[in-house]
Amino acid sequence: MKLHTVSFGCQMNTADSEEMGRTLVGRGFGFTQTPQDADAILINTCTVRQHAEDKAFSFVGTLREWKEANPNRLLIVAGCAAERTKDVLQKRFPYVDLVVGAKSIEQFPEIVEEALKEKFSWEKDNVGVWPDEGNGKEARAHCAYVTIMRGCNYTCTYCIVPFVRGREIYRPAAAILKEVETRVREGAKEIMLLGQTVNSYRGEGEIVDFSDLLKTVAQIQGVERIRFMSPHPYYFNDKLIETLAATPQVCNHIHLPVQSGSNRILKLMRRNYTRERYLEIVQKLRAAIPNIAITTDIIAGFPTETEQDFDETMDLIWEGGFNGAYCFKFSPRDGTDAANLEGQIDQETKECRLARALELTEDMGRKKAQAQIGQVKEVLWHTDQEGFSRDSYKVELLNGQKTQAGSAQPVNIEGVKSRKLLGRLVS
Repeated sequence: MKLHTVSFGCQMNTADSEEMGRTLVGRGFGFTQTPQDADAILINTCTVRQHAEDKAFSFVGTLREWKEANPNRLLIVAGCAAERTKDVLQKRFPYVDLVVGAKSIEQFPEIVEEALKEKFSWEKDNVGVWPDEGNGKEARAHCAYVTIMRGCNYTCTYCIVPFVRGREIYRPAAAILKEVETRVREGAKEIMLLGQTVNSYRGEGEIVDFSDLLKTVAQIQGVERIRFMSPHPYYFNDKLIETLAATPQVCNHIHLPVQSGSNRILKLMRRNYTRERYLEIVQKLRAAIPNIAITTDIIAGFPTETEQDFDETMDLIWEGGFNGAYCFKFSPRDGTDAANLEGQIDQETKECRLARALELTEDMGRKKAQAQIGQVKEVLWHTDQEGFSRDSYKVELLNGQKTQAGSAQPVNIEGVKSRKLLGRLVS
């Protein structure tokens, strides 16, 4: 039996897909990259923006013929959009077998067990095909996603995540460390720690907070790199910054969402920091880690945003000196306070502001990339020609050079294509 997984949205969704996929692998499935070859398809959805939700449901719509060709196939729709729309999703797509909302992912093994019993004969189909531990995992083994917490205790007025994910739940540190050790045995050299507000993590015993967890993960033999997504500025204290600087396994790239440079808009968003506090964190990070790359998120066209408010955001982008940014138009989500605020911005104005933010951040990103020429960077190769540096630049080998996927090697940067770095292996 074969499983095909499709994830929409953030790294957290990808990690959730892998976790759910492992449940199915443990019940006899192997992975396939081709939907038509699959006996089961798992779609993990995103609802942060309407476009992401529409894209996921459009894909579900394309699977009607796949399902009708063999009604015994299993179609599972999971994740945040499934949580938000579960009351109507199966009415819209009656051929979907199972809807698993984001709040039910912890119970996925039990939920899917019942569904599988109705679809497959275990004695007949699974004799001799049970995979050994670690087999059947998806091809991205050199970098492993490890979820450390779920949910969010904040109520940012534009965000649907607390509704679909629930309050914060912290995974026991022992379980996190055990999974990291397992992923390293499977070949992972880089660990990505994930959570909605990942640096809010709270543990017990010797691992009290996120800083302690980082230091402990770094001590596991075989962990060469550590990254994390997505942190909240509120939890960036001096202890965490000192830990990042003192732990060589932690990569010198931080994605630190700011959303707006206007204190008035940040207050309306309920972001719990000011532009001054955000820029103070950026300055402290650069002082502690001089070669750090910092990226961010920007929302254009939040309700009541004036030209002055948006000019303050553009000024913050300049002051932040970002290596890149994910820029979005404000997308009203049903159930959030911002969707009902007076002073909604018209689409034309949102498009214009988004274009300005993109032009500035892309220009800054290109210049930052050009400044890497002449440097030597350690690259972890995801394929035999492409990989990522510690500061998260994608690097491609020049002139057909090839190397061993999964190895980490120094590369002399000789050029730039868009924001991808081009280079040659250092002899």
